[in-house]
Amino acid sequence: MKLVLLACLAAIAAPQRLRDPRFIAIVRESRQDQGDGNFNFQYEGENGIYVDGSGRPGSRGGSNMAGFYKFPLPEGGYAEVRYTADEKGFRVESPLIPTPHPLPAHAVEQIRNAEEQRRRGIVWD
Repeated sequence: MKLVLLACLAAIAAPQRLRDPRFIAIVRESRQDQGDGNFNFQYEGENGIYVDGSGRPGSRGGSNMAGFYKFPLPEGGYAEVRYTADEKGFRVESPLIPTPHPLPAHAVEQIRNAEEQRRRGIVWD
């Protein structure tokens, strides 16, 4: 009976990481806030996830932010994502983001013709 009680107490007192496989320890962290709206942060998880970001006051009262993060891919290597968020909106750059196929030559020519007609004042109903 004492052995069962001791095992139960040990299970309760065990670190969260041993009980929850989703727990990921932060192995490095740095945060700085200058108090004037400027800040930066970095952290790295034991699973290889890394985040680096910074912010400053925006012209419209919000925060302008920029940074990147990377995470390990199941097939090996890392994926990197860079982002910027400011008055112009949220923009992301990454080789992971699909890009549309280029327009066919005839579509590009039609667009060029339409722009030329618009420039000359030609209007179609």
